[in-house]
Parts: sequence; structure tokens; C-alpha cells
Amino acid sequence: MPKSMKRRSKKRGLPPGTLVHIGDKRTEKVKITVMDYDENRFEEKVAAAVEDCQVYKDRKSTTWINIDGIHQVEVMEKLGKVFGLHPLVMEDIVNTDQRPKAEDYGDYLYIVARELSYNDQTGEIGNEQMSLILGRNFVLSFQETEGDMFDPIRDRIRNNKGKVRKSGADYLAYTLMDAIVDSYFSILEKLGERIESLEDQLVTEPTPATLRAIHNMKRDNIGLRRSVWPLREVITSLYRDESELINDTTRLFLRDVYDHTIQVIDTIETYRDLLAGMLDIYLSSQSNRMNEVMKLLTIIATIFIPLTFIAGVYGMNFKNMPEIESWNYGYAFTWAIMIAAAISMLIYFRRKKWL
Repeated sequence: MPKSMKRRSKKRGLPPGTLVHIGDKRTEKVKITVMDYDENRFEEKVAAAVEDCQVYKDRKSTTWINIDGIHQVEVMEKLGKVFGLHPLVMEDIVNTDQRPKAEDYGDYLYIVARELSYNDQTGEIGNEQMSLILGRNFVLSFQETEGDMFDPIRDRIRNNKGKVRKSGADYLAYTLMDAIVDSYFSILEKLGERIESLEDQLVTEPTPATLRAIHNMKRDNIGLRRSVWPLREVITSLYRDESELINDTTRLFLRDVYDHTIQVIDTIETYRDLLAGMLDIYLSSQSNRMNEVMKLLTIIATIFIPLTFIAGVYGMNFKNMPEIESWNYGYAFTWAIMIAAAISMLIYFRRKKWL
């Protein structure tokens, strides 16, 4: 049974909207970072309590509140009450096995995406849930753990570079989603390098370890596909739906994110075909190696069949065998027959290109 199915059993019998954290157990403290800005001013701080975020709800400036850690449900419940979020939205935020989706609640949009990371030491792909709440003048981002994916966006806000300080909350949400999609490309590049390495092993000397590596790569590719494929529908709904929370200028940028998502999906599908072909090549190469071994053993057995027959005939202990007593060269003649038979069969096999 999948691990997510086992975790969901904790919610059995509870009413809808009950906050139960479903995900990896964590003990670190929830960190709330606030960035409030417009074209002329900028403010950044770490909120000591959820109540400190209340003042940013109805400001005319743009506010980005990032929450690192969603395992403390009491903190999530307070934050949901401060910004008037639906209990079902908060329930989905703390349930970390959500499928990428976008839901319109009128005053805000709820967006779910998958944040992927690559471990260079182990080659494992981390998969975490990223939840975004897009309001009229604020964006809430919920991450399972503290990461550095959004650090370039923070630097652009601090240094007033690009359009982010000159635009509203919808453009900020776009930049966050664009950063998530762009991170997929770096992961795909590393996966491509691993696939090339496996292809080299497959051609030179395939081993059972190569087969295990191919299966692991197929599993990672399936996980990538499940994380990215629904995101295409999410971005499509964002730039096609007529929500007042997204400006027309931002929709053009969302179309660019959609194009990037399609490129990622095409690459994942290509990798899937390559891995399927590599698995077939591995099985075929192993079968060919087995056939070569069996052919060699068959040739050896075929050569020794007549030799065994001759040795068996002259190994019979009959007294009146003419080649034994009446002919002094019978032993040498027998050897000559066996050697001639072996050489003639080798020449025949060579002409047939069996050797």
C-alpha cells in the first residue's frame, strides 16, 4: 500500500475541514517571513506570531508571506482565520499529497504545485508540496521545509530589479510558479546525464546493477510525470479563466510558463521512451549473451559426439577386435580419425559462420 494511503487513515471519521497534518514528521519551528513592498518602499521581517500578519491583509501595497513548515496545525488554523481562508483550503494545505490544482474562491485563488529537488550524492529526487494563496494584494506561500528556491525572487524584490516591485500580487504569484517550473529543467538535465551514463553501461557491460538503475530511473520519471502533467491544466486555467485577481498583462507571462511546462512534459515523455527502450535492450543483450554461451556449448558438444563414439567403440573389451591385436598402428590410426573429425567440423562451422 502506498505510504500516502496509510497516512490518510489518520483522518478516518473526522468531519471535513479538520486540520490533520499528513506528511513527514517534523519538529522544527514554523518560520513566517513577511515581505511588504511597492515601487518606492520595501519592508522585510520575520513574524514572531501569526497575529503580526493581520496588519498586512488590507494594505494597498503588495505583501508576500512565506511559511516554512506546515506541520503545526494550530499555527495553520490561526493563519487561515486571519486571512479568511476556507477550512477545506487549510485542510488541503496541511495534506501534503495533493495533486497540482487551482481553485477559485472568489476573493482568492488556491494553487497547488509540486516542488522538486535533486540530491547530487544519492541521486534521489525530493518531492514536496507548494501551496499558494493569491489575494488582491497578498500572496501566501506554504512550504513543507525551508529552501532556497525563491531566493533569487527575494533578491529582485530587495534590489528593485525587474517588474516585480512595479507589479501586483498576481505577478508575484507568477514569478513563484515560474521559479518552480524552471527548477524542473535543472533536474531533467541531471536525469539526462544519468540516462547517458546508463546507456554507456548498457552498450559496454550491462550488469544486474544496471537493471536496478534503469528501474529506479523509471520510478523517478513516473514521479516527475505525476508532478508536472497536472500542472499544465493548472496554468491553463489561470491564464484562460476570467478571474479579477489576475491582470491581462500577467496572463501573457503565464502563457510563457505554460510553454515551459509543455517542454518539461515533452522531455519527461522522451525519457520514458528512452528508459523503456533501454530495458528492452538490456533484456535483449542478456538473451543474446545467453544464446552465445549456449551456441559455444553446443559446438563443443557436437565436436565431442563423434569423438566419444570412436572412443566408446575402441573402449569395448572384446578380445577379437582386428585393430587392437593384428594392427600395430591401430592406436595412432584411431587418434588420427578423431583429430580429423574434429578439424573437419571446425572448418564446417567456420564456413557456416557459426564461429
